Amino acid sequence: MPIRLVDRNPVVPADQLIANMVPPTMFDDVSFASYIPDPAEPTQAEAVAKAEEFAGKVGKIRSGGKRGLFGKKTQATGAGLYLDGGFGVGKTHLLASIYHATPEPKAFGTFVELTHVVGALGFTKALEEFSNHSVLCIDEFELDDPGDTMLVSRLLTELSGRGVSIVATSNTLPGQLGEGRFAAQDFLREIKKLGSIFEAVRVDGPDYRHRDLPPAPDPLSDEDLTAAAERIENASLDDFDELVKHLSTLHPSRYGKLIEGVEQVFVSGVHAAPDQSVALRIVVLADRLYDAGTPVTVSGAKLDELFTEEMLQGGYRKKYLRATSRLLALSRFASV
Repeated sequence: MPIRLVDRNPVVPADQLIANMVPPTMFDDVSFASYIPDPAEPTQAEAVAKAEEFAGKVGKIRSGGKRGLFGKKTQATGAGLYLDGGFGVGKTHLLASIYHATPEPKAFGTFVELTHVVGALGFTKALEEFSNHSVLCIDEFELDDPGDTMLVSRLLTELSGRGVSIVATSNTLPGQLGEGRFAAQDFLREIKKLGSIFEAVRVDGPDYRHRDLPPAPDPLSDEDLTAAAERIENASLDDFDELVKHLSTLHPSRYGKLIEGVEQVFVSGVHAAPDQSVALRIVVLADRLYDAGTPVTVSGAKLDELFTEEMLQGGYRKKYLRATSRLLALSRFASV
C-alpha cells in the first residue's frame, strides 16, 4: 500500500535546523575535479578556478586575523563569492565543492531554507549559531522578497564582520546575459556593506538537465498511476489538490522531512496551480524532491503545465522555471 504524504505531519526540532544544513545527497561526492567544464563555455573553467581559490581562503581567514596595538588578535573579515548564471550550469556543484573543501563548522542551504531557519530561531540566535562557522553556502539567492532579502543581508553583514565567509549562487534566465549581470549588481547593492568583498563570477551554458534529452514522459492514466505506485516499495500516492492543501498546513522547513524515506512520488489529478501561494509551495516541494533525488510520476496535466503563462511572466518567473526544470529531470528517473 503506497504511503500518503497527506497523512504525514513531520516536526523538525529547532536545534536540528542548522545541523541539517548540508548539501543534498546527490552532491555528497562532488569536487572541483569532478566538475567537467564545457569547452564551448570558457566561463565554466574560470568559475571552477575562482571557486577553488575561494575555498583556499576560507580556512586562512578563520585562523588568521590581525594584531592590534596591545597584541589582541582581531578577526579578519570573511571572503565573499557570488556565482551568477542560468539554470543547470553546475553552480550548485561548485557550491557543494566549496562546502566539502572548507573546515567545520560550516553550513549549506538555499536562500529559502536560510530565511526559514532565521525565522524559526530568531535573528539573534541564528547570528550566534552561524558566527563560529567558516563558511555559509547559500544556493539560489533571491531578490523577489524585499523583506527576506534585507533580513538575510543584515545577517550576512554581521557574519562577514565576524570572519564568516559567504558564497552564494543565483539563477538567471538562459541566454539573458545582461539580466544576469544586473541581478548580480542588485544583489551587491542590497548588501552594501558586503559589496566590497564579494566577487561576482559568471557561469554560462545550457541547462545540463535537458541537454540532449527527450521531452518528459506523458502523464499516466489514474489507473496506471495507482498500479505503478503499488508496485514500488515505499512509494507515495496522493491526489494533487489534497497534497497542495496539506502543504499549506506545514511550514516549508518541514517539506524535506515530509518526503523522507519515500522512494518515488506519485501524484494524481495534476493541474495548473490556481494561485501564487500554491505555486510557491510547489516550488519548495520541487526543490526538496530534487535535493533528495526522488523521482516523480503524475497523472493529469504535464509537469511543464503546473505554472500558468501569467505566472511565468510575473516576478517569480525564475522560481517557476527552476521548479519545472527540476521536476522534468526527476520525471525521467521514474519507474512506471
